[in-house]
Amino acid sequence: MRVDYREEPCKVALNRVKGMPFDWSLNPYMGCVHRCTFCYVRAFERRADRPSDDRYGTSIRVKVNIAEVLRTELARPSWKGDGVAIGAATDPYQPVEGRYKLTRACLEVLRDARQSFSIITRGPMIVRDVDVLSEASRRADVSVTFSVPTVDDDVWRTTEPGTAPPRQRLRALKTLVDAGVRASVGMAPLLPGLSDHPSSIERVIVAAREAGACGIWANLLYLRPGTREHFLACLQRDWPELLPDYEELYARGRAYLPAAETRPVKDAVRTLAREHGVRDRRRNPLRPPEPDEQLSLLSA
Repeated sequence: MRVDYREEPCKVALNRVKGMPFDWSLNPYMGCVHRCTFCYVRAFERRADRPSDDRYGTSIRVKVNIAEVLRTELARPSWKGDGVAIGAATDPYQPVEGRYKLTRACLEVLRDARQSFSIITRGPMIVRDVDVLSEASRRADVSVTFSVPTVDDDVWRTTEPGTAPPRQRLRALKTLVDAGVRASVGMAPLLPGLSDHPSSIERVIVAAREAGACGIWANLLYLRPGTREHFLACLQRDWPELLPDYEELYARGRAYLPAAETRPVKDAVRTLAREHGVRDRRRNPLRPPEPDEQLSLLSA
């Protein structure tokens, strides 16, 4: 796949967020080559009149000056130190980070400012920055969530074509936890009929426990316009037998499944996590764990 990388300076680094479990977001890049079929960012692209179909992920904006802008923003007297989430709109550890190192530069700024932050990623490249993350964790509240909705190779390859294997992400998680960084697993999104079966969920939880995950949470798929059209088209191509079920589950343009559908799955995740002993096992963690679903709305 040909990808166009556009080096464009930014005017602001931190973006105010409403209705989420964090106050500010930070995205060193815009656009994502992971091309997950279910990515909720496709809905934002559609709303902004940008491509949300197969063209999404073929043009990446590189905010070459974002670390400098971030340092200026954090130094302002008006900055109150509110929580910052990295990776809300694009993976901060997609392959382009290997060249530009903008995420690492931002982490160094956050560390120096003793600023609390969280990261959500599917990118094992994060282990490169374990030194910065470990030091930042000793200065402020830092957490990392690895998106691992499945360990089934077929489901992973088909729905997350540009990402690293799930078990590679879990090895990265172990590296971070061993270095004292609070790292958890987000099973998001779980896909009805594909990754929400109790046996599939338990396989992820067992693997997360073996990797030393400090916590685990889950969210089910939601389909807003933009994401909906693309995902259902991919479903018709890859698992056509499931299309009628999805059309019924998400009938009349419904984006979110009702609680009657989501609650049993989330309850099963919590129960299995307790049974398998998924909890923060780090030695002398700086701060207690946040609630399991602190980042549950970030189900990219």
